[in-house]
Amino acid sequence: MIMNAVVIAVCLMLFLSFIRINVVVSLTISAVVAGLVGGLDIHQTIAAFNDGLGGGAQIALSYALLGAFAAALSHSGLTTLISHSIIKKLGKEPNSGNTQVVRWLLLVTILLMAVSSQNILPIHIAFIPILIPPLLHVISKLGIDRRLIACILTFGLVTTYMILPIGFGGIFLNDILLANLNTNGLNAIGEQIPKAMLLPAMGMVVGLLTAIFISYRKPREYMIEQPVVSDTIATTISRKSLVISLSAIVVTLIVQLQTDSMIFGALSGFIIFRFSGIIKHEVSKDLFNQGVHMMANIGFIMIAAAGFAAVVKSTGEVGTLVTSLGDIIGDNKALAALLMLIVGLLITMGIGSSFSTIPIIATIYVPLALSFGFSVAATIALVGTAAALGDAGSPASDSTLGPTAGLNADGQHDHIRDSVIPTFIHYNIPLLIFGWIAAMVL
Repeated sequence: MIMNAVVIAVCLMLFLSFIRINVVVSLTISAVVAGLVGGLDIHQTIAAFNDGLGGGAQIALSYALLGAFAAALSHSGLTTLISHSIIKKLGKEPNSGNTQVVRWLLLVTILLMAVSSQNILPIHIAFIPILIPPLLHVISKLGIDRRLIACILTFGLVTTYMILPIGFGGIFLNDILLANLNTNGLNAIGEQIPKAMLLPAMGMVVGLLTAIFISYRKPREYMIEQPVVSDTIATTISRKSLVISLSAIVVTLIVQLQTDSMIFGALSGFIIFRFSGIIKHEVSKDLFNQGVHMMANIGFIMIAAAGFAAVVKSTGEVGTLVTSLGDIIGDNKALAALLMLIVGLLITMGIGSSFSTIPIIATIYVPLALSFGFSVAATIALVGTAAALGDAGSPASDSTLGPTAGLNADGQHDHIRDSVIPTFIHYNIPLLIFGWIAAMVL
């Protein structure tokens, strides 16, 4: 099991990322190692990697255009005006009586935005580069630890799809989890899925509360930059700019929902800004390039992650990894549940997507779980938790990449140390514990 190509490649990728090797480089090197250790020659490995790259191209282009839309929205003055209004409410003294009120209002607002981005307004991480950068001055002035913001964002992005069958939650719970469970002989029904995932999701709640009230409750100092606009400029933002900005947001959302494409949604919003007169012709190109640059890193990581996943699948080592558990487990049901969850953690951290993990593991996990006598609800919890494990805490997951893209807009938030490690500790550990409990008691 230890010499399995999946285990080696994922551990190598995490190690390289931790020592500050670029995540794209880490994924590419680890993909080559996975292929060679998994029995592929160098040509087969490269071919599998290249074939997989196309799977991440759509996501990469989506994020690039969302970055351009976010830059245009910021240039319109709307997000700056929101940030400036919050700053004014703080007063001149950081320790004034309304500081704690504003702090909690800010944290709750960010949490609600993250939750609604998965279900109510299914725009996923698109809101982060729009909402967070203008608020960094406020966050720094309040002394809020950005690792806490990363944990809040990731909680909303992950926990919501685990239990609410609407939007992305509907895709995860019904279209992917339920479908793959029944395809492999479980005979589950839709009503069982959210109920079975409720207990594992409580682990996410425990992690969030730990981050808020224990780990990151103390202030953390950041270099505070001046707000983007002054009092005078903030009050003179035209009504036309605000109307066009709000219109662009609405059109972007409608087009995305109607076409099921973030690409055309973001493009529509940017076009509105470009031809409305808010953005001058001579700066539109610079804004587009600025926005694409802001989100390009996420896009390249997702492309590399798709190539990594393709190599891992080509080796066939995922099946070998799971079946090799039989020799270790014996007839120990508790150990079987624990090891299945750990393997799911490894696979998802490497691939970076819980949605992509379920089809890989369900084929093997369902028969294995049934052979150990796990109930239908317990099997649902096992497979669902095994897939969700690693979504938080993976260097290649958009649940960590999205928060980093927003929080590092001023260069003061490290992806690995400030997003990946905090979310891994606060969510994967309690999720592993609560997922195991669910498998044993359901």
